[in-house]
Amino acid sequence: MLERTPFSDTDQTSGPQLRQALDQIDQIVLDGLRHGHFRCTISSGIGKNNRRDLVIEAGKSHKFTIPVDELPR
Repeated sequence: MLERTPFSDTDQTSGPQLRQALDQIDQIVLDGLRHGHFRCTISSGIGKNNRRDLVIEAGKSHKFTIPVDELPR
C-alpha cells in the first residue's frame, strides 16, 4: 500500500497557512477515528484583502487566514 499523507501534493503549491490548516484537519480526523466518534465543522469566507478565513471547529476552534496568492492553482 502507498504510504503518503492525503495532502502531500499541496506541499509545493501552497503557503504555510494552508499547509497548517490541512495538517490540523488531518489530525482531527485521525484522532476522531481512533476515539470512535467525533464532530467537526469547517467553514470559510472571504476576509480583508481577499484573504480566505478558514475556521475549523472540533471541540476547540482553529482559525487560519490564507492569502489568495498562496492557494494552489
